Amino acid sequence: MALHLNLLHEEILEQRQRQRDPLKIGMLVLSSCGALLFLYYAWNAYQTLEIKTKLNGVEAEWKKLEPKVTQAQKRAAELTDLINTTRVLDDYIDNRFFWGPFLEKLSRCVPPNAQVSSLEGTLLEDEKGGGVSVIIDGVAAAREPRSAAEDLRQMLLEQLGKTYHDVKAEFKTLEDVETVANLGGTNVPMSRYILSVTFNPNAVAKPAASPAPGRKRQKDSEQ
Repeated sequence: MALHLNLLHEEILEQRQRQRDPLKIGMLVLSSCGALLFLYYAWNAYQTLEIKTKLNGVEAEWKKLEPKVTQAQKRAAELTDLINTTRVLDDYIDNRFFWGPFLEKLSRCVPPNAQVSSLEGTLLEDEKGGGVSVIIDGVAAAREPRSAAEDLRQMLLEQLGKTYHDVKAEFKTLEDVETVANLGGTNVPMSRYILSVTFNPNAVAKPAASPAPGRKRQKDSEQ
């Protein structure tokens, strides 16, 4: 059996110990971790630069579009104001009150033995949409002149109630006068009346209340 002698075993042992040195191993591990961290932060920095580049591009596009957007917003505000003004004018036109139809109804309600001396109309404005107030001053002649004035009031309630809403007709004054009128060759007494009429022309009209039962209008032949 051959005998082998290793004269360098001490040097080999020292080399192996140096290779297994914990400090060296730790330095290698730290170096590896440092390299990995460097690569990680370098990658994040690259992504950040890319995001900033895109952001700069978007900001440049916005600077080009911003004047147009501002102008469009101003134009939209102007059009909105114009539309609102148009709606107000449309509502005013749709809800305006015409005196012609009212005067026509009034002329049909005044009997031959009554007369309208003056008429004063006023448009009211309130939270419910406004209304109309009319003061009618006139005289009535009949055997019972106050009854003739009452007939006129009832006729106004009936006829105006077909078209308008919340119709009210009340006497502010109803008194006999000394003057007499000649109707068909007969002198009959007269009464002066001041009638206050209010109604709402913008709401849906309700059916007019029928005159009180048992009250008959006087015919011209009876007067």
